[in-house]
Amino acid sequence: MDLEKYKLQIEAGRIASWIRDYARNIVKVDASLLECTELIEGKIQEMGAKIAFPNDMSINSMAAHYSALLNDTTKFQENDLIKVDIGVHIQGHVVDTALTVNLGNNNKELVKASEDALNEAIKLATPGRKLKEIGEVINNTIENAGFASIKNLSGHGIGHYIIHTKPTVPNFNNNDNTELYEGQVIAIEPFASTGVGLVTEGKPSEIYALLVKKQVRDQTARKVLSFIEKEYNTLPFAKRWLAKHFNTLQLQLALNNLEREGIIKQYAQLPEKSKGLVSQSEHTILVLDKPRVLTLEE
Repeated sequence: MDLEKYKLQIEAGRIASWIRDYARNIVKVDASLLECTELIEGKIQEMGAKIAFPNDMSINSMAAHYSALLNDTTKFQENDLIKVDIGVHIQGHVVDTALTVNLGNNNKELVKASEDALNEAIKLATPGRKLKEIGEVINNTIENAGFASIKNLSGHGIGHYIIHTKPTVPNFNNNDNTELYEGQVIAIEPFASTGVGLVTEGKPSEIYALLVKKQVRDQTARKVLSFIEKEYNTLPFAKRWLAKHFNTLQLQLALNNLEREGIIKQYAQLPEKSKGLVSQSEHTILVLDKPRVLTLEE
């Protein structure tokens, strides 16, 4: 198969692989969540790529969509479990990867469960494979380790300037007989939990994405929208990024206006429903007879 059309995604994957190792080294007890987030995002840009979505660092029972808030003062503590979710793109060619940093000795088996589930699922990322089979091996691996697979979170397809597209790659057997095809790019991301294996919508995340492009009356909202379109296209962005370019109060009013008009959406934080601890592992894979893990490129 000609890999030339994937060369930018392969390069983005190489950078993401390096960034994942970098994140593992800087996320430590007493480190600042905001500082680590900005270091990771800065390194992505230093390496010649762009940030595909705000770096998420979801702690303990928070499963996903927790990125440092505008004035975040959170510091990591002993025994914290931090899901570091990293997105990198080059000219819209996106890769998505995640790891769980364990700041203690209490949850090694929980972390291993999501890692093992990912490794087993990657073996199945081949042409003709049914999605339900991937979900089944993820669920079985996690349950056999004594934990619950989070069933209302999933992996996903990846498109040009699109983080989440078809297909949905389930974390359990959902009876989806859709088959993978050669050359497809997917993200597989198992979540293992000590809880009931479901997430619920939590507080606003200060992570947004552009939904539609249309006219808006307010002058500041127009300026903010123009900046969003130019800088982020349809990829998610953080309020704290925009706060470096706009007055904070005016920015919040503009974001409220754009959200009310249905032009942008804000993601909710996603805590585990029963407050169970959560681990996550994720790679972006090119579907081939021998699957290629783009986010393990050297």
